[in-house]
Amino acid sequence: MTSLAKVPCTIVTGFLGAGKTTLVRHMLENAGGRRLAVIVNEFGDVGIDGEILKGCGIEDCPEDRIVELSNGCICCTVADDFVPALNALLDRPNPPEHIIIETSGLALPKPLVKAFNWPQIASRVTVDGVVTVVDGAAVAAGRFADDPEAIARQRAEDSSLDHDNPLEEVFADQLLCADLVVLNKADLMSADERRDVTGQIGKTLPRAVKVVEVQNGKVSISVLLGLGAAAESDLESRPSHHDLEGEHDHEDFDTLVVELPLIATPQVLVDRIAKATDAHDILRVKGFADIVGKPMRLLVQGVGGRIQHQFDRPWHAGEARQGRLVVIGEKGLDKDAIRAAILG
Repeated sequence: MTSLAKVPCTIVTGFLGAGKTTLVRHMLENAGGRRLAVIVNEFGDVGIDGEILKGCGIEDCPEDRIVELSNGCICCTVADDFVPALNALLDRPNPPEHIIIETSGLALPKPLVKAFNWPQIASRVTVDGVVTVVDGAAVAAGRFADDPEAIARQRAEDSSLDHDNPLEEVFADQLLCADLVVLNKADLMSADERRDVTGQIGKTLPRAVKVVEVQNGKVSISVLLGLGAAAESDLESRPSHHDLEGEHDHEDFDTLVVELPLIATPQVLVDRIAKATDAHDILRVKGFADIVGKPMRLLVQGVGGRIQHQFDRPWHAGEARQGRLVVIGEKGLDKDAIRAAILG
């Protein structure tokens, strides 16, 4: 079977809070009748991104074509979770024409690309492209914007630095595997910042890769799909910090689930999250809340000090109006203090 007969898959990767789910949602809303399916993976055991996508009510992608994998990072659970989920989609009577795979913000894309060479799926699917979403405003603010050469010099001079910064490694590996880079949140940067961030990304990319500047993940589906990269056959041009490791783990990161009571107003919750973020090393906050007197569910997403909220859909009849936040940070989070700050 030639690659043309295989079902193309697009891997959407990017660090925590870059805007991957927003990008995928935009793709689904603009599918133009194309049968798409989504496999969405999250760090931790509570699926928020899958719930966001399922709440879209998009005709071209009904809920049964959105598959959630929340038993661990997809790059570490390929055999147990990803391959069976992919085969289940392909075995349907009316299989998808294109599959979108949204990785967790802490996933390394290269192990997932390698999995497309597994005998169970090699003849059925191909990686049409790896799309890496970058939070441009975060990079402009100095997060994940370190100079690789300066870091190398510092490590050479300081014997105490015997390993890479885990945040820097994950971010770099996601860029190193990219066939297309989506520089998201361009509206939050000045022209000079956009130019500087694009230059920093270019220093990391191992080959010529297009960088597209966007707002709110709005990229034409014709740009994202049909890259024809066959990335699983092009692994040598996608170097990784973890190429020599037997396996990859996420022991440097921690996650916390906070069950929310009924909240008086959106601003009350935003202020509490901001307070917790300022006091603790929180990388990402996302989840839903039930607001007094409101028939709709409040979606809350935070990256560093930037916290956004919107009412995304009505609560369904018979649905438990249970608020829940997922908090992700580096290892050593003071979970009790964070939970207390958020609950007020």
